[in-house]
Amino acid sequence: MPTLTDLVRDHTDLTDTDLEWLHALVSDWQLLADLSFADLLLWVPLRSVEGGEPTSWVAIAQMRPTTGPTAYPEDLVGRIVRAGRRGLIDVAWREQRIVREGDPEWGSGIPVREESIPVRRGAKMLGVIQRSTNLSSARTPSRLELTYLQSASDLAQMISEGRFPVPGEEPNLVRSPRVGDGLIRLDHAGRVTYASPNAQSAYRRLGFPTDLVGEVLGEITTQLCDTGEPLEEALSALLSGRAPREVEVEAHGSVMQLRTIPLVVGGTRIGAIVLCRDVTELRWRDRELMTKDATIREIHHRVKNNLQTVAALLRLQARRLSIPEGRAALDEAVRRVGSIAIVHETLSHTPDELIDFDDIADRVIAMAGEVSTPETRVTPKRTGSFGVLPAEIATPLAMALTELLQNALEHGLSNRFGTLEVSARRREETDGAGPRLVVTVADDGVGLPADFDVESSDSLGLQIVRTLIVGELSGRLQFRRRASGGTEVLVDVPLDQAAIRAPAARDRSMAARPALKDLSAGRRRDGRRPSMGGAPDGRD
Repeated sequence: MPTLTDLVRDHTDLTDTDLEWLHALVSDWQLLADLSFADLLLWVPLRSVEGGEPTSWVAIAQMRPTTGPTAYPEDLVGRIVRAGRRGLIDVAWREQRIVREGDPEWGSGIPVREESIPVRRGAKMLGVIQRSTNLSSARTPSRLELTYLQSASDLAQMISEGRFPVPGEEPNLVRSPRVGDGLIRLDHAGRVTYASPNAQSAYRRLGFPTDLVGEVLGEITTQLCDTGEPLEEALSALLSGRAPREVEVEAHGSVMQLRTIPLVVGGTRIGAIVLCRDVTELRWRDRELMTKDATIREIHHRVKNNLQTVAALLRLQARRLSIPEGRAALDEAVRRVGSIAIVHETLSHTPDELIDFDDIADRVIAMAGEVSTPETRVTPKRTGSFGVLPAEIATPLAMALTELLQNALEHGLSNRFGTLEVSARRREETDGAGPRLVVTVADDGVGLPADFDVESSDSLGLQIVRTLIVGELSGRLQFRRRASGGTEVLVDVPLDQAAIRAPAARDRSMAARPALKDLSAGRRRDGRRPSMGGAPDGRD
């Protein structure tokens, strides 16, 4: 469906400034629809006409009321009608005034009262709002409904005079108060002339037990919120209705959001509408979420510190060992712990469990390059982007990447010059299974042994990688020889959490775990202790 911007640019000659005005109007005209109990359709001329009338109109926006039945259940946005088909629109444009029809229409089988409101920006006419009220449930209006209708009439007059939306005011937020949340009508002095039942209830929760009618809203709100702390910009003046503004007030454990809309008709300020909404529960939930987020970040920070302490202890222990194999094994453990610590350090700075993995990968790559031997002289590099990953994927992937890089540097590129590159890209499955991340670790070293098989390899590092990629992430792991020499490791993992947690993934995980379990117990499958310095096939 075309957007408002598309329709304006494709069918009209309105300027960008005109378009911004219409966007501001449409962002806030739910207020007019609810106060009017009516549907709204915004029509603009199909082309600009100088000295004449439009020949056609196009509907660029539509709004239905939440306070009453709709008159148009079908979508009319994008419809084009010739002039004369909707006569009130033509009259409102030609005479530049609000036009009301005396008798309701029955064309759709229900009585509908039609009105047309010209839309003006300064001295320029932009279009016409068609206001259609479904009269099928018409009855004697209550005082609340009469107040709604009078407020809607004032707003319509402001639109026709180019005073609404208020020039320079920021577009209304989605979570701002609505008409049904609570409405207060003020006179020109800021005194309450009417307060809806919801508005009365909201102020009772703030601590004002009596009727609001006759009270100066700014004064009583200031008294209720007087906690001894400075209030924002003289709350009393703010709620007098002299300027449009949104503010939150808190008292007696309740939080209320207030929005003031001045009513200026014919150049005279006649009063204001104040919309109010009790947001106590929302703010309580927001604070709870902020507290939980802060707690989670603190936990990640402490886990990172503990992992760094473990790594430091392992380094100290390695320095005291005289057996080269033991020292090498502890150095490998330090790198594995360090890769996990990097993930937790990143999580401690993020408000959610999502991580920009490019930074993680760069740090893991740099860490692998730092421990390469002087004879190797290889600087690993990254191409492509991993993107943002959830923590459930980031942690095992970081550890697997550490193992693959270390394996390539120690065995594929041992004591020789060469290149080592990590590339990453995302792709979509053709069967609609969701996005996948494809990571390639390639080197131009000695290559794989002729009899290499990752499934039967006793290498601890490769078993860790296989367990993490295949078992934990339900991915695919492939080792292959490069035609130009060297080794290429392909890691392909799903990014859909549901796919990772699928039963088939759990089955693969259970199949992959025994090898790691046996090795973590310090035994190979043949009963002998594994070599601490590397696998017999030269790939650890």
